[in-house]
Amino acid sequence: MHPFSFTKAANTREALNAGRRGGRYIAGGTTLVDLMRETVERPEALVDISGLPLNEVTVTERGGLRIGALVSMAETAANRKVRTTYPVISEALELSASAQLRNMATIGGNIMQRTRCTYFRDVTADCNKRDPGSGCAALNGHNRTHAILGTSDSCVATHPSDVAVAFAALEATVHLLGPDGERRIPFADFLLRPGTTPNREQALRKGELITGVEIPALPRPLRSGYLKVRDRQSYEFALTSAAVALHVRGGLIREAKVAAGGVGTVPWKLSAVERHLIGERPSKSLWKAAAAKAVAGARPLDHNRFKVELLKRTVERQLRIVGGTK
Repeated sequence: MHPFSFTKAANTREALNAGRRGGRYIAGGTTLVDLMRETVERPEALVDISGLPLNEVTVTERGGLRIGALVSMAETAANRKVRTTYPVISEALELSASAQLRNMATIGGNIMQRTRCTYFRDVTADCNKRDPGSGCAALNGHNRTHAILGTSDSCVATHPSDVAVAFAALEATVHLLGPDGERRIPFADFLLRPGTTPNREQALRKGELITGVEIPALPRPLRSGYLKVRDRQSYEFALTSAAVALHVRGGLIREAKVAAGGVGTVPWKLSAVERHLIGERPSKSLWKAAAAKAVAGARPLDHNRFKVELLKRTVERQLRIVGGTK
């Protein structure tokens, strides 16, 4: 680990000033500290923001939810408002990491976490995300767990977060605070596809701080849930996952929110699946036809072609579960 300075921000102003000077924000530290140990990340200054007042879950004026950036994963999952209004968020969090990590890790840190690609974390391997212009060892290496959607010739690494998939499905908004004031950005625009600049992963400006994630109010009744397929049930990242929320009224699907994880370079919003569902009656045949649209544009590699069929089956299964036609 390389030398670095460490300060604890007493308030938001101190945090922003330190961030403007190049300091890296840290709270639970469950991702950044690991990357520093492996010398993947080498920040010169860390700014502890764990004492800032960003640790509440509140109901918005329009009936949605705002989750403070410093609320832990465990606290968010257990929160009564979250569990009753958006079960998909609680389920995604409870299927993530281990209990110890969920107690430490924060919502803001979770959506900022970097890929688990083994080539990214091996500093001897070529990786455009870690070292721009060096190449991507995963393209011709062992790439079983890598992305089939949103890839480029520069990067095929998946985004590892589970709750980010739920946020993408629910069309959340990220609240930011920086030297130029407050701003909001749709979650779909917050995490960036790699393109030719995979080293730029979030649409953050220098010194900006995540203050919260807002979930919009959606029509009721709303059924939602998260399904995660992985190699083992304990502490493993997704091969594929599906976050689904459906509003069914009068026997017809009026609203459909669907996203996939484990298969995209970012949490992948399945807009074609959603469009296929709107105005239709729930049925097993509908789920199957809609799920087939989940793989549009997929670009599998040598070792992960199985993900195409697995994604279809995962989306179909979760549509059946949430839609009530198991």
